[in-house]
Amino acid sequence: MRLVTFEGPAGATLGGMIGGEVVALRPALAAAMQAAGEADTSAAAIPDDMVALIADEAAMVAAGRALAFAARAENAALRRPVGEVRLLAPLKPGKILGVGRNYGDHAKETGGPKLELPRIFMKPTSSVVGPGAAVRIPPDVKKPDWEVELAVVIGRRARNVSEGVALDHVAGYTVLDDISAREFQFDVPLAMTSFAKGMDGFCPIGPCLATADEVGEPWALDLRCWLNDEEVQHGNTRDLIFPVATLIAFLSRYMTLEPGDVIATGTPAGVGHFRDPPRYLKPGDRLRMEVERVGVLEHSIA
Repeated sequence: MRLVTFEGPAGATLGGMIGGEVVALRPALAAAMQAAGEADTSAAAIPDDMVALIADEAAMVAAGRALAFAARAENAALRRPVGEVRLLAPLKPGKILGVGRNYGDHAKETGGPKLELPRIFMKPTSSVVGPGAAVRIPPDVKKPDWEVELAVVIGRRARNVSEGVALDHVAGYTVLDDISAREFQFDVPLAMTSFAKGMDGFCPIGPCLATADEVGEPWALDLRCWLNDEEVQHGNTRDLIFPVATLIAFLSRYMTLEPGDVIATGTPAGVGHFRDPPRYLKPGDRLRMEVERVGVLEHSIA
């Protein structure tokens, strides 16, 4: 499934994507129940927010039923073109854990030492915005940069899990832009990485949460980023120094990972700061980021 949150008449609404169309889950489930002669329990079956949905196995089964019913040719009235709705961030994460220099080619372009352990930082939930957002860079930030990333969304509580079972705790994946104010990483006596990456709007995510069964194994997924239609990044998760399962196992040794937590797994080479000359984001820029089998995230800089 490709699950989304979109702006509905009553506010944020849970839905799913079928090709280029969006389905509201509760009405679709209600229609499926009516067609089967069942009592309408869709309001109880589908929670109000994405985190509650992915944490509830029965709710995920109900969501799958709703989307399967809506996908039938005769049920086109349950579907709307995605361009007719305003997509929001798929979820509001409990915590966002980032991983620095986690692609071999990016580690080379930064010139840093070989990492023996994952380099972890945090982004606050207040930095999250959805697809189509116009991110406003604070006036005092002069070196804003882009980073396309595969983001892992936790679906089951994970504490001290092994790599062998780590992926069992993944609900799915989304695309994330780890926007970074490079001066607070590299131009200050002591790097302030979480601050550099945690400003308002510095975590666009979306457009959907692609469930783990939809994506499959995350070992060989292409990532691409275009800035104003120019391809500036192209990598593959084969180049991850610490793969997804390794990251989950490592993090779960030190903190409990809860449903809705997000792990931003790192970015491939091609970010602006390490170009010659360096290149930074400016108002009017448009970014398009794609992770294979996950989705395409687009946003702009205001």
